[in-house]
Amino acid sequence: MCDTHAPAKPSAKALLAGLPTNWGRWGSADEVGALNFLDAAQVLRGIAAVRSGKTFTLQIPMGHERGDPVWPGRKQAHRVNVLDKGDFLSGKMDEIPGGTEYSDDMMILYLQGSTQYDALGHVWHDDKLYNGYDARSTIGAMAKASVLPIAERGIAGRAVLIDIARHRGKAWLDRGESFGLEDVLAAAAAQDVTIEKHDILILRTGWIGSYYHRDQQEFYADYAEPGLCFSRELVEWFHTMEIPNLVTDTIANELAIHPESGVSFALHHSLMRNLGVTFTEIAQLDPLAEDCAGDGQWTFLYVAAPLKVVGGTGAPVNPIVIK
Repeated sequence: MCDTHAPAKPSAKALLAGLPTNWGRWGSADEVGALNFLDAAQVLRGIAAVRSGKTFTLQIPMGHERGDPVWPGRKQAHRVNVLDKGDFLSGKMDEIPGGTEYSDDMMILYLQGSTQYDALGHVWHDDKLYNGYDARSTIGAMAKASVLPIAERGIAGRAVLIDIARHRGKAWLDRGESFGLEDVLAAAAAQDVTIEKHDILILRTGWIGSYYHRDQQEFYADYAEPGLCFSRELVEWFHTMEIPNLVTDTIANELAIHPESGVSFALHHSLMRNLGVTFTEIAQLDPLAEDCAGDGQWTFLYVAAPLKVVGGTGAPVNPIVIK
């Protein structure tokens, strides 16, 4: 849990002073960061975790009738028909040889308005992105550390699900409820599972799943989602364990404001920007968690590839878990 007190002037640079970085670890041109840990041996380790062949997809629906959970200030995804039976009935569409008819549609959405991967250059401070790239390279489009290299590489390896909400006896965590490294390790111990080096770490809070069972106005009121809380011990642990990918069922993967320092998105700075840990956000984890609780298998093969958006700050993804 995060302690709270009145913060001094927030400074991400000061908060992270002395903590490790992976800048230059894989060369000056690297743009995929800790995914470099997921070599062929790690893919095979993920495959070895498969027991039953059961599959789960982790993306939320896009264009849901109740709306989609998005970060406050971002607009909902909007899907519209461009062509359908009405165009043929009205005569707006010319007859196609053979009696063929078809429909077409389009969607307008934030690239981070669904389950998605962040680009490693998505958040920065001190005018430097991941691996030391100049923040000016983001102007117009991300020339460096965009989501494209992540999408072209793809992600596959052993993953472990840690169910924080279940560990605390809740369907979902409360608004603004925090948890830290000790909580993650305690939940893992309660599940009788060991987080191993190079594991893709999946943390369930129940928050995104709760969206579909709550009034939208109540969900967004004074928005403060629960989440993982920054600590120096947590960052050191991620570095030592060489965690390549953090996946959660929250929109930001963390508490938006670190209570002790006032720094916003401290884990985006310390894990993504400095260590190159890829972030998967807005995952739907409830069906997977229910199954894991039923059969006691909390590790599995995780495979994902976001859309190949050139210069993108992020991109939608539908990760697949194979148990």
